[in-house]
Amino acid sequence: MDGTLTRRGKFTTLLLQALEDLAAVDIKVLIVTGRSAGWVSGLSSLMPVAGAIAENGGLYFPSGNHKPVVLTPISDLAKHRQHLATTFENLQTKFPQIQESADNRFRVTDWTFDVAGLSQDELQTLDSLCQQMGWGFTYSNVQCHIKPQGQDKAVGLLQVLREYLPQYSPEQIVTVGDSPNDESLFDRRYFPVSVGVANVLEYMNQLKYHPAYITNAAEGDGFCELSSYILKSLHIPR
Repeated sequence: MDGTLTRRGKFTTLLLQALEDLAAVDIKVLIVTGRSAGWVSGLSSLMPVAGAIAENGGLYFPSGNHKPVVLTPISDLAKHRQHLATTFENLQTKFPQIQESADNRFRVTDWTFDVAGLSQDELQTLDSLCQQMGWGFTYSNVQCHIKPQGQDKAVGLLQVLREYLPQYSPEQIVTVGDSPNDESLFDRRYFPVSVGVANVLEYMNQLKYHPAYITNAAEGDGFCELSSYILKSLHIPR
């Protein structure tokens, strides 16, 4: 969402119109974001989307204000949150400058801290430390995420497709992203047709998997460019 649907951190009228236009011709849009369960719960109910996956594959919010589905099994939520908090405290002993993200209190499956000010070498070190402590790690242009190992956007999306949208195969899906926490959506073994909005170019050296296509425009304007292309291919005026 951030950097893929937003422009300079905000939704535009063009973006909202693009979502409306896609919905009008029954092209379903699923939000797949690293944002918190609390944040996604409120936002997804206000947007013309078919559902939303939060916390990089941790939870799914079906359309129509249905109860969220936890995609990552967690037997004891209180213990899970405490283990995440302890891991973050351990990271702070080596990186005292890292700050818990404001939305962390609204999370279920992962733990976040702000990415601002961290170098690529520091991000790689944080990744290694999390792996040593039995956790996964990823980051976007906004936040760093301590998460259960194996939890990522592709795993979550594939589960949602199997269980809630079985009429669609991965070959019929266009995945769109802009940063390292979208990398699994660029893996052509799972999703052959992937698109990066132009600002993904900033991260190409850090990505193992690259999008099959890249838009000319950056951020939400790139998503609108893709939307327009899809609608034109269907001979629908935009």
